[in-house]
Amino acid sequence: MPSPKKPAAKKSPAKKPSLKKAAAKKAAKPAKAARGVPDARTATKAGPYGSRGGLIRAGIGGWTFEPWRGVFYPDGLSQKRELEYASRQLTSIEINGTYYSTFKPASWSKWREETPEGFVFSVKASRYCTNRRVLGEAKESIDRFIGQGLSMLGDRLGPINWQFMGTKKFDPEDFGKFLALLPKEVDGLRLRHALEVRSPTFKDPRFYDLARKHNAAIVFADDDDFPEIDEPTADFTYARLMRTQEDVKTGYPPAALARWAARAKDWAKRGDVFVYFISGAKVRAPAAAQAFIDTLYG
Repeated sequence: MPSPKKPAAKKSPAKKPSLKKAAAKKAAKPAKAARGVPDARTATKAGPYGSRGGLIRAGIGGWTFEPWRGVFYPDGLSQKRELEYASRQLTSIEINGTYYSTFKPASWSKWREETPEGFVFSVKASRYCTNRRVLGEAKESIDRFIGQGLSMLGDRLGPINWQFMGTKKFDPEDFGKFLALLPKEVDGLRLRHALEVRSPTFKDPRFYDLARKHNAAIVFADDDDFPEIDEPTADFTYARLMRTQEDVKTGYPPAALARWAARAKDWAKRGDVFVYFISGAKVRAPAAAQAFIDTLYG
Protein backbone atom coordinates (compact mmCIF):
# COMPACT_ATOMS: atom_id res chain seq x y z
CA MET A 1 0.00 0.00 0.00
CA PRO A 2 1.56 3.37 -1.07
CA SER A 3 2.47 5.75 1.67
CA PRO A 4 0.16 8.74 1.96
CA LYS A 5 1.56 11.92 0.44
CA LYS A 6 2.69 14.53 2.82
CA PRO A 7 0.84 17.83 2.49
CA ALA A 8 2.85 20.48 0.69
CA ALA A 9 4.43 23.01 3.01
CA LYS A 10 2.78 26.36 2.88
CA LYS A 11 4.94 29.13 1.52
CA SER A 12 5.31 32.20 3.63
CA PRO A 13 3.99 35.30 1.90
CA ALA A 14 6.77 37.34 0.34
CA LYS A 15 7.66 40.42 2.30
CA LYS A 16 7.22 43.71 0.55
CA PRO A 17 10.50 45.60 0.27
CA SER A 18 10.77 48.59 2.55
CA LEU A 19 10.71 52.08 1.09
CA LYS A 20 14.36 52.53 2.02
CA LYS A 21 15.39 49.31 0.25
CA ALA A 22 13.34 50.24 -2.80
CA ALA A 23 15.02 53.66 -2.89
CA ALA A 24 18.45 52.03 -2.61
CA LYS A 25 17.61 49.66 -5.49
CA LYS A 26 16.46 52.60 -7.59
CA ALA A 27 19.66 54.48 -6.76
CA ALA A 28 21.70 51.68 -8.35
CA LYS A 29 20.07 52.26 -11.74
CA PRO A 30 21.75 54.83 -14.02
CA ALA A 31 19.73 57.88 -14.99
CA LYS A 32 20.15 60.73 -17.40
CA ALA A 33 22.37 63.45 -15.94
CA ALA A 34 20.82 66.80 -15.09
CA ARG A 35 21.23 69.67 -17.53
CA GLY A 36 24.68 71.20 -17.28
CA VAL A 37 26.03 68.69 -14.75
CA PRO A 38 28.14 65.73 -15.90
CA ASP A 39 27.47 62.30 -14.46
CA ALA A 40 28.45 62.67 -10.81
CA ARG A 41 30.52 59.48 -11.06
CA THR A 42 32.87 60.98 -13.66
CA ALA A 43 32.72 64.74 -13.06
CA THR A 44 36.09 66.40 -12.63
CA LYS A 45 36.87 69.10 -10.09
CA ALA A 46 38.32 71.59 -12.54
CA GLY A 47 37.23 73.68 -15.50
CA PRO A 48 33.86 75.42 -15.11
CA TYR A 49 33.49 74.40 -11.47
CA GLY A 50 36.41 76.48 -10.25
CA SER A 51 40.05 75.71 -9.70
CA ARG A 52 40.18 72.29 -8.04
CA GLY A 53 37.05 73.12 -6.10
CA GLY A 54 33.46 71.97 -5.87
CA LEU A 55 30.49 71.59 -8.18
CA ILE A 56 28.27 74.58 -8.92
CA ARG A 57 24.55 73.87 -9.01
CA ALA A 58 21.81 76.37 -9.76
CA GLY A 59 18.05 76.42 -9.68
CA ILE A 60 14.86 77.84 -8.26
CA GLY A 61 12.59 77.60 -5.22
CA GLY A 62 9.96 74.89 -5.63
CA TRP A 63 8.59 73.60 -8.92
CA THR A 64 4.84 74.25 -8.69
CA PHE A 65 3.95 77.77 -9.82
CA GLU A 66 1.07 78.40 -12.24
CA PRO A 67 2.67 81.37 -14.11
CA TRP A 68 5.57 79.08 -15.16
CA ARG A 69 3.16 76.98 -17.25
CA GLY A 70 3.55 77.91 -20.88
CA VAL A 71 6.61 80.04 -20.02
CA PHE A 72 9.03 77.56 -18.45
CA TYR A 73 6.94 74.42 -18.67
CA PRO A 74 5.80 73.46 -22.20
CA ASP A 75 2.11 73.79 -23.02
CA GLY A 76 0.29 70.56 -22.34
CA LEU A 77 2.83 69.20 -19.85
CA SER A 78 1.02 67.34 -17.06
CA GLN A 79 1.42 68.98 -13.67
CA LYS A 80 2.50 65.57 -12.34
CA ARG A 81 5.56 65.71 -14.62
CA GLU A 82 6.71 69.23 -13.71
CA LEU A 83 9.42 68.09 -11.30
CA GLU A 84 10.65 65.56 -13.84
CA TYR A 85 10.91 68.34 -16.44
CA ALA A 86 12.38 71.03 -14.15
CA SER A 87 15.08 68.71 -12.80
CA ARG A 88 16.34 68.15 -16.34
CA GLN A 89 16.55 71.87 -17.13
CA LEU A 90 18.16 72.92 -13.83
CA THR A 91 20.72 71.36 -11.51
CA SER A 92 19.09 71.98 -8.13
CA ILE A 93 15.78 73.00 -6.57
CA GLU A 94 15.15 74.34 -3.10
CA ILE A 95 12.16 72.49 -1.64
CA ASN A 96 10.29 75.25 0.17
CA GLY A 97 6.97 73.54 0.98
CA THR A 98 8.80 71.93 3.91
CA TYR A 99 8.88 75.34 5.62
CA TYR A 100 5.12 75.08 6.15
CA SER A 101 4.35 71.34 6.14
CA THR A 102 5.75 67.88 6.75
CA PHE A 103 5.73 65.15 4.09
CA LYS A 104 5.50 61.38 4.24
CA PRO A 105 8.54 59.22 3.38
CA ALA A 106 6.77 58.13 0.20
CA SER A 107 6.78 61.74 -1.06
CA TRP A 108 10.52 62.11 -0.49
CA SER A 109 11.15 58.81 -2.25
CA LYS A 110 8.96 59.88 -5.19
CA TRP A 111 10.89 63.16 -5.58
CA ARG A 112 14.11 61.21 -5.71
CA GLU A 113 12.82 58.83 -8.34
CA GLU A 114 11.59 61.66 -10.58
CA THR A 115 14.97 63.40 -10.75
CA PRO A 116 18.11 62.42 -12.69
CA GLU A 117 21.50 61.41 -11.40
CA GLY A 118 23.59 64.44 -10.48
CA PHE A 119 20.57 66.53 -9.48
CA VAL A 120 20.46 67.75 -5.86
CA PHE A 121 17.70 69.25 -3.72
CA SER A 122 18.18 71.70 -0.91
CA VAL A 123 15.49 71.68 1.75
CA LYS A 124 14.04 74.61 3.65
CA ALA A 125 13.67 73.73 7.33
CA SER A 126 10.37 73.93 9.15
CA ARG A 127 9.38 77.34 10.50
CA TYR A 128 8.62 75.65 13.82
CA CYS A 129 12.36 75.19 14.26
CA THR A 130 13.37 78.79 13.59
CA ASN A 131 10.39 81.06 14.31
CA ARG A 132 10.61 80.84 18.07
CA ARG A 133 11.66 83.08 20.93
CA VAL A 134 14.22 80.63 22.34
CA LEU A 135 16.13 78.80 19.63
CA GLY A 136 17.93 76.61 22.13
CA GLU A 137 14.63 74.88 22.89
CA ALA A 138 14.04 73.70 19.31
CA LYS A 139 15.36 70.14 19.65
CA GLU A 140 11.97 68.39 19.41
CA SER A 141 11.00 70.39 16.31
CA ILE A 142 14.39 69.82 14.69
CA ASP A 143 14.22 66.07 15.31
CA ARG A 144 10.70 65.91 13.90
CA PHE A 145 11.72 67.84 10.79
CA ILE A 146 14.84 65.75 10.11
CA GLY A 147 13.04 62.48 10.84
CA GLN A 148 10.12 62.97 8.44
CA GLY A 149 11.94 61.28 5.55
CA LEU A 150 14.80 63.46 4.28
CA SER A 151 17.06 60.42 4.04
CA MET A 152 14.78 58.98 1.34
CA LEU A 153 16.36 61.50 -1.05
CA GLY A 154 19.63 59.58 -0.82
CA ASP A 155 22.31 61.21 -2.96
CA ARG A 156 19.80 63.87 -4.04
CA LEU A 157 19.93 65.43 -0.56
CA GLY A 158 21.81 68.72 -0.46
CA PRO A 159 21.95 71.46 2.20
CA ILE A 160 19.21 72.35 4.66
CA ASN A 161 18.33 76.04 4.72
CA TRP A 162 17.42 77.27 8.21
CA GLN A 163 15.64 80.56 7.49
CA PHE A 164 15.11 83.10 10.26
CA MET A 165 12.66 86.00 10.26
CA GLY A 166 13.93 89.56 9.98
CA THR A 167 12.77 90.21 13.53
CA LYS A 168 15.10 87.52 14.91
CA LYS A 169 18.15 89.30 16.32
CA PHE A 170 21.53 87.75 17.00
CA ASP A 171 21.89 86.36 20.52
CA PRO A 172 25.30 84.63 20.73
CA GLU A 173 24.39 82.29 23.58
CA ASP A 174 20.99 81.21 22.23
CA PHE A 175 22.22 80.86 18.65
CA GLY A 176 25.17 78.78 19.81
CA LYS A 177 22.78 76.41 21.57
CA PHE A 178 20.67 76.15 18.42
CA LEU A 179 23.65 75.28 16.24
CA ALA A 180 24.68 72.58 18.72
CA LEU A 181 21.27 70.92 18.14
CA LEU A 182 21.73 70.49 14.39
CA PRO A 183 22.53 66.84 13.59
CA LYS A 184 25.54 65.99 11.45
CA GLU A 185 23.90 63.00 9.77
CA VAL A 186 20.66 61.08 9.32
CA ASP A 187 20.54 57.38 8.44
CA GLY A 188 24.19 57.51 7.44
CA LEU A 189 23.79 60.55 5.15
CA ARG A 190 25.85 63.63 5.90
CA LEU A 191 23.81 66.76 6.62
CA ARG A 192 24.95 70.22 5.52
CA HIS A 193 23.42 73.27 7.17
CA ALA A 194 22.95 76.80 5.81
CA LEU A 195 21.79 79.75 7.92
CA GLU A 196 19.60 82.38 6.27
CA VAL A 197 19.55 85.34 8.65
CA ARG A 198 17.66 88.52 7.85
CA SER A 199 18.55 90.93 10.64
CA PRO A 200 21.57 93.24 10.32
CA THR A 201 22.50 92.28 13.89
CA PHE A 202 24.02 89.09 12.41
CA LYS A 203 26.77 91.09 10.71
CA ASP A 204 28.90 90.23 13.70
CA PRO A 205 32.26 88.38 13.85
CA ARG A 206 30.90 86.34 16.76
CA PHE A 207 28.19 84.96 14.48
CA TYR A 208 30.75 84.13 11.80
CA ASP A 209 32.86 82.30 14.37
CA LEU A 210 29.88 80.28 15.60
CA ALA A 211 28.91 79.29 12.05
CA ARG A 212 32.51 78.34 11.29
CA LYS A 213 32.74 76.23 14.45
CA HIS A 214 29.74 74.17 13.26
CA ASN A 215 30.69 74.16 9.55
CA ALA A 216 27.43 75.96 8.74
CA ALA A 217 27.24 78.19 5.67
CA ILE A 218 25.81 81.69 6.00
CA VAL A 219 23.38 82.21 3.14
CA PHE A 220 24.51 84.97 0.80
CA ALA A 221 21.51 87.15 -0.11
CA ASP A 222 21.41 89.50 -3.08
CA ASP A 223 18.56 91.69 -1.87
CA ASP A 224 17.96 95.26 -0.72
CA ASP A 225 16.21 94.27 2.51
CA PHE A 226 18.51 91.56 3.90
CA PRO A 227 22.13 91.71 5.03
CA GLU A 228 24.71 90.65 2.44
CA ILE A 229 27.21 88.39 4.19
CA ASP A 230 29.96 86.69 2.23
CA GLU A 231 31.96 84.81 4.85
CA PRO A 232 33.67 81.43 4.28
CA THR A 233 32.28 79.58 7.30
CA ALA A 234 31.70 76.14 5.73
CA ASP A 235 32.97 73.80 3.03
CA PHE A 236 30.16 74.89 0.69
CA THR A 237 28.42 78.11 -0.34
CA TYR A 238 24.69 78.83 -0.50
CA ALA A 239 23.44 81.91 -2.37
CA ARG A 240 19.95 83.26 -3.02
CA LEU A 241 19.73 85.87 -5.79
CA MET A 242 16.53 87.89 -5.45
CA ARG A 243 16.60 90.64 -8.06
CA THR A 244 15.04 89.04 -11.16
CA GLN A 245 13.28 91.58 -13.37
CA GLU A 246 10.12 90.78 -15.34
CA ASP A 247 11.10 93.03 -18.26
CA VAL A 248 14.39 91.10 -18.70
CA LYS A 249 13.84 87.81 -20.50
CA THR A 250 16.59 86.07 -18.52
CA GLY A 251 15.65 87.69 -15.21
CA TYR A 252 19.09 89.25 -14.82
CA PRO A 253 20.89 91.04 -17.69
CA PRO A 254 23.62 88.94 -19.35
CA ALA A 255 26.40 91.10 -17.90
CA ALA A 256 25.03 90.60 -14.37
CA LEU A 257 24.78 86.84 -14.92
CA ALA A 258 28.39 86.80 -16.10
CA ARG A 259 29.46 88.56 -12.90
CA TRP A 260 27.53 86.07 -10.75
CA ALA A 261 29.01 83.15 -12.69
CA ALA A 262 32.51 84.49 -12.07
CA ARG A 263 31.74 84.92 -8.38
CA ALA A 264 30.34 81.39 -8.17
CA LYS A 265 33.54 80.02 -9.68
CA ASP A 266 35.49 81.83 -6.96
CA TRP A 267 33.21 80.34 -4.31
CA ALA A 268 33.75 76.90 -5.84
CA LYS A 269 37.44 77.08 -4.98
CA ARG A 270 36.43 76.31 -1.39
CA GLY A 271 33.74 73.69 -2.09
CA ASP A 272 30.33 73.02 -3.65
CA VAL A 273 28.13 75.99 -4.55
CA PHE A 274 24.34 76.21 -4.58
CA VAL A 275 22.83 79.26 -6.32
CA TYR A 276 19.07 79.86 -6.33
CA PHE A 277 17.10 82.51 -8.18
CA ILE A 278 14.37 83.34 -5.65
CA SER A 279 11.81 86.14 -5.29
CA GLY A 280 12.01 89.25 -7.44
CA ALA A 281 10.02 88.61 -10.62
CA LYS A 282 9.41 84.93 -9.86
CA VAL A 283 8.09 84.19 -13.34
CA ARG A 284 11.63 84.85 -14.64
CA ALA A 285 13.45 82.69 -12.05
CA PRO A 286 13.72 79.53 -14.22
CA ALA A 287 15.01 81.52 -17.20
CA ALA A 288 17.56 83.24 -14.95
CA ALA A 289 18.80 79.90 -13.58
CA GLN A 290 19.03 78.40 -17.07
CA ALA A 291 20.90 81.41 -18.41
CA PHE A 292 23.25 81.29 -15.41
CA ILE A 293 23.99 77.60 -16.10
CA ASP A 294 24.60 78.35 -19.77
CA THR A 295 26.98 81.15 -18.77
CA LEU A 296 28.89 78.78 -16.48
CA TYR A 297 29.22 76.00 -19.00
CA GLY A 298 29.11 77.96 -22.24
